[in-house]
Amino acid sequence: MNIVLGVGGGIAAYKSALLLRLFTEAGHAVTVIPTDASTKFVGVATWEALSGRPVTNNVFDSVDQVNHVRIGHEADLIVVAPATADLLAKAAGGHANDLLTTTLLMARGPVLFAPAMHTEMWQHASTVANVALLRSRGVHVLDPAVGRLTGPDTGPGRLPEPEAIFAAAMALVDGSCAVTHDAGSPAPAATPASAVPAASGPLAGKRVLITAGGTREPLDPVRYLGNKSSGKQGVALAEAALAAGAAVTLIHAPMEVPAPAGATIQRIETALELRAATLAAAATADVVIMAAAVADFRPSTISTGKIKKRDDTADPVIALVRNPDILVEVVAHRAARNQVQLIVGFAAETGDDRADARSYAREKLVRKGCDLLVVNEVGPGESGSERVFGQDNNQVEILALDGAGPVQAAGSKREVADAVVLLLAQRLAAR
Repeated sequence: MNIVLGVGGGIAAYKSALLLRLFTEAGHAVTVIPTDASTKFVGVATWEALSGRPVTNNVFDSVDQVNHVRIGHEADLIVVAPATADLLAKAAGGHANDLLTTTLLMARGPVLFAPAMHTEMWQHASTVANVALLRSRGVHVLDPAVGRLTGPDTGPGRLPEPEAIFAAAMALVDGSCAVTHDAGSPAPAATPASAVPAASGPLAGKRVLITAGGTREPLDPVRYLGNKSSGKQGVALAEAALAAGAAVTLIHAPMEVPAPAGATIQRIETALELRAATLAAAATADVVIMAAAVADFRPSTISTGKIKKRDDTADPVIALVRNPDILVEVVAHRAARNQVQLIVGFAAETGDDRADARSYAREKLVRKGCDLLVVNEVGPGESGSERVFGQDNNQVEILALDGAGPVQAAGSKREVADAVVLLLAQRLAAR
């Protein structure tokens, strides 16, 4: 497949080198067209070395080949990453003042923009209007990730990870793309055919939001507080929901497994980043599945330098503060919007001398107020290995706030995911 990779002039341009490597390793021929500004961040020599092709953004290079027409005609797919506010404005306005903008005008195949900019730029009325216009024309514009931006700021505007852009691009050309947009992003005036989820399946036409992976809370530039979550169950849920015909958004912390193609992917690191992304995306979801392992606490301060271990200093004392309860907030926001929505929580529980794991899970279900709670009893198994974290199999009990059930499911994590999706489909149909 012939792919054009347009590179905008932002600090995130270095990530596009990783995206280029993903495309080439998958066997695709890639023509890189960097803007002049982007070459201040990543030089032409890098793009030529990684792509194995000459690189230019000048319409007067190789005039005999009529590049400003030929490249767009021959492209099976055009991906622009990072797409700056300036590039989005030029594309919306139909500008044609360099090789990248002329190629975009000549495109016959799908076009995918992966925006990256500061939060204020992404939320500015001009950018909102430009993105809405592009989407109305059938152009695919990903929502930016929520996370650390240039400088100390955090918020929506971070370039999605290269793996997420690659998955979205491949889904476009194989027809399995399910594009969703969070509440803070401009909605498309018309939905492209390739953005429509499968017409069949028990979740056809439904939007499903899933969180997965284990959040990380930084202590200093090299250390963090984390957990043992592999993300396998969350990914299995996303795959099962896609197979059931849903449009799936997967917001994930670090995972040991790749995100599935066909879902809209948003990568985060911390609990606060997960909170911002989830509350925004949940506003338009029919189902919310909170499968991520979220840190209950985070350090009250983050050291700007690596905490040193020296004989002449005392052992550090790390003060912790509570993270917000994202599941409780999602339930509260649903009530405030009077929204018809199914919300599923996950609980990794252990028993103690006061009560067993199921009792603690039932208390949590009532306290959280979600519709369903999928319960794992965690800890060492009979062989001494972990029961759940990092394993390929799982055994859960699904508790319902309305008193129905409980439902047991066991087997591979995909089999457990299929059981959860089937139960969701039954409850949606009953409503």
